[in-house]
Amino acid sequence: MSEHAPHTKRKSLLAGLRSSFLTGLVVVLPIGLTIYLIWTVIGWIDGWILPLIPGPWKPDALVRQWFGPEATIPVRGVGVAVFLVFTVFVGWLGKGFIGRKFLTWAEGLVDRMPVVRSLYNGLKQIAETVFSQNESSFERACLVQYPKEHIWAIGFVSTRAKGELQAKLNHEGYLDVISVFLPTTPNPTSGFLLYVPEKDVVYLDMKVEDAAKLIISAGLVYPNGKDAAGVTVRNPSAK
Repeated sequence: MSEHAPHTKRKSLLAGLRSSFLTGLVVVLPIGLTIYLIWTVIGWIDGWILPLIPGPWKPDALVRQWFGPEATIPVRGVGVAVFLVFTVFVGWLGKGFIGRKFLTWAEGLVDRMPVVRSLYNGLKQIAETVFSQNESSFERACLVQYPKEHIWAIGFVSTRAKGELQAKLNHEGYLDVISVFLPTTPNPTSGFLLYVPEKDVVYLDMKVEDAAKLIISAGLVYPNGKDAAGVTVRNPSAK
């Protein structure tokens, strides 16, 4: 009996270390990856914006001017600040009378360029749809039957069918049709655009962020509290 005691104690110690390691990963990985992604995005924006700043006003030149020629203090995030200030300034100008007149003139000039016109109008429409402050986009998660009946996938409701699509679908007898973005797993930035009759869409109560977590994790990370919200799931094998 005593011969098995050290082995059992060593096994329990290894199990405790393994459990602590996995718990530490759960805590460290999200924090580390979040910091890494933010740091990477800031560096990407800096690399795009800083070359546009005149030489004497670059952060490294200002650091050497203030702290001496040997100073090499890494300054990160200046490009992000410049980008934010510039974007706010352009938005402020665009809402004024002179700014609107200038944009109208510039867009008229772009409309005379065949290839540039198509590219600009497409990007403008996407930006207006995504950043619109008047219409609700991707504010609800839903379930749709895809790729065939009785197989369900999570999607995000974008808008209702408009223009020619709405007219054609109404002619076919589909009166209430909405567009649903169906993301892929584990990369939700790619996916499919589906036009689905609203009566065939099952709206979800979970937030869009929770649905995104569910998609990215391939169903492993379920929204907190949703599985204990009074919804009883019946096990078909239970008697």
